[in-house]
Amino acid sequence: MGTTYAGGALLAEVVRSGFVEGLHRGSVVVLDAAGAAVAAAGDVTSPIFPRSASKPMQTIGMLAAGLRLTDPADLALVSASHSGEEFHLARVAGLLASAGLDGSALACPPDLPLDESARSAVLAAGGGPTRLAMNCSGKHAGMLLTCLAAGWPIDGYQHPEHPLQQCVRASVAEYAGEQVAAVGVDGCGAPVLAVSLTGLARAYLGLVQAEPGTPGRRVADAMRAHPELVGGTRAEDTRLMVGLPGTLAKIGAEGVIAAGLPGVGAVAIKIDDGTPRARMPVLVSALRRLGQDAPVLREYAELPLYGGGVPVGAIRPTW
Repeated sequence: MGTTYAGGALLAEVVRSGFVEGLHRGSVVVLDAAGAAVAAAGDVTSPIFPRSASKPMQTIGMLAAGLRLTDPADLALVSASHSGEEFHLARVAGLLASAGLDGSALACPPDLPLDESARSAVLAAGGGPTRLAMNCSGKHAGMLLTCLAAGWPIDGYQHPEHPLQQCVRASVAEYAGEQVAAVGVDGCGAPVLAVSLTGLARAYLGLVQAEPGTPGRRVADAMRAHPELVGGTRAEDTRLMVGLPGTLAKIGAEGVIAAGLPGVGAVAIKIDDGTPRARMPVLVSALRRLGQDAPVLREYAELPLYGGGVPVGAIRPTW
């Protein structure tokens, strides 16, 4: 595996009034149920930062280190990039309170909710950014509870050398089937671990096809049972899991998304320019190569572009 992502192929085009005004390049890999690559474009073997698409494997690392959560909904939240809706914030606060903590213990930075309606409500009420509203606060709450369960210090839990993060790194490497190629700092302040797109797809396939009761299957089942906690009411990964039952899906920053279906296969995508708008049409194209169809896939197959308030074009896959 190389040391730097080399960039991808043409995956999508932006068409307005019949005129191609933009292009999105990136990389995508499609694995079948046996883990063999059946389609690919771009660089799928060099490492990338999967960003929040790594969260399910990070949660497994927490379980291995001693995290004990009896409610599967809490496992889903720890694996989430939540939208900051009220039900998200209440559950994160509840997790922290169960250990005698509050939002001040979180190492993630203050932020406004990702969800536009939730963000507008906060601002209209005179509020501002908080650590609880940051989309990674569920993961950070899980990390704090893991440290307490393992007897580790909570100070500095977000640093790569902390024993918690060493467990998380081992889990990501195990499920990706390859060594972590680089360690960076994610937007939330916790480590981000580089693996290839193929490794990311392999991890999602392993999650959905793990034996019942194993840590990987527990996390996958929790996320699929509580998709609204993984993203939010209007989040792409949430809507995909609702609309295509059995799917495990998770978005990541910089145009990343990964999905797995038991007995079907897995997909991992990175859009090179980092914008999210092309990833769902490309994901639909990839899932169709695995024989999948559903109304939600038809909805996301092309994303409309507007002019004067009416549709005048679309973002559509070219791959």
